[in-house]
Amino acid sequence: MGSVASVVLDSENGVEAESRKIPSASKYKGVVPQPNGRWGAQIYEKHQRVWLGTFNEAYEAAKAYDIAAQRFRGLDAVTNFKPLSGDDLAEIKFLNSHSKAEIVDMLRKHTYTDELEQANRNSRLKGNGDMENNSNKCRFFDSVGFGMAREQLFEKVVTPSDVGRLNRLVIPKQHAEKHLPLQGGSNCSSKGLLLNFVDVNDKVWRFRYSYWNSSQSFVLTKGWSRFVKEKNLKAGDVVTFQRSTGPDKQLYIDRRSKNIPVIAGMAGQAVDPVGPGQVVIRLFGVDICKLPAVGNNGEGRHAKRMIDMEWSMECRNKKKMTVGAL
Repeated sequence: MGSVASVVLDSENGVEAESRKIPSASKYKGVVPQPNGRWGAQIYEKHQRVWLGTFNEAYEAAKAYDIAAQRFRGLDAVTNFKPLSGDDLAEIKFLNSHSKAEIVDMLRKHTYTDELEQANRNSRLKGNGDMENNSNKCRFFDSVGFGMAREQLFEKVVTPSDVGRLNRLVIPKQHAEKHLPLQGGSNCSSKGLLLNFVDVNDKVWRFRYSYWNSSQSFVLTKGWSRFVKEKNLKAGDVVTFQRSTGPDKQLYIDRRSKNIPVIAGMAGQAVDPVGPGQVVIRLFGVDICKLPAVGNNGEGRHAKRMIDMEWSMECRNKKKMTVGAL
């Protein structure tokens, strides 16, 4: 592999950095060298180039090309490494369940592997823990209440500036320091770190989390505007943050419209309107039951009490099963 010398401009300091050896060619298909010594991945679709991102190593860029090629051109596409086969049904299903644009976005943001693993994990959990109640068609998942429980961290009512053009969400200082501490605290570099959050659709969102000295605030930046657009967030809506109690400490993010109330007495459950006179109860993002909306005749309140009783009985049964197993 040949190389040439080059002087690279340091974009942060505005000065010339040391000369580096820049690769002049790649042995991998769909991989091109970059002026900064890194490697780019690209694929052509209808005679137009689709950029797949920049990577530290050539083989990483080659893997990204292979993923895109199999989504764009099918499993018979020419790849750099071993193509997907019958042993990779989970990944094949994952690829086919996402659009080309979504796969490209994951590759550019380097979240493809994380989103694939999260989808596989949730698929296993739902397959093993999904129980349907025949009387009210409510679903309870073991991954929600038992074994893979989540703890509520905090909620943030978004402001006009949070959903504006600044591409940032301000995290209240008390919550940031308690639940999302940065190494070095407020003195941490403004570059911060990248955090992965999973939403109710098992989609991974990657935000840059940092501390801005200028405004003395903790913020989520890179990727936030895309979340605002896709979730149709508006000022006054509520963004909730949770974390699994398991060893992986996975972070979760959800949103709730300012017009959607929360039923008291059922932790973490939001109520969404689904039709005239109906609402759906969601537990940690999972639709568990539909109820009549609360009206003057108290029908909704009665249904809510019935769900409370059934939920309490379900918890007691689970507790007995757990104690018996021990």
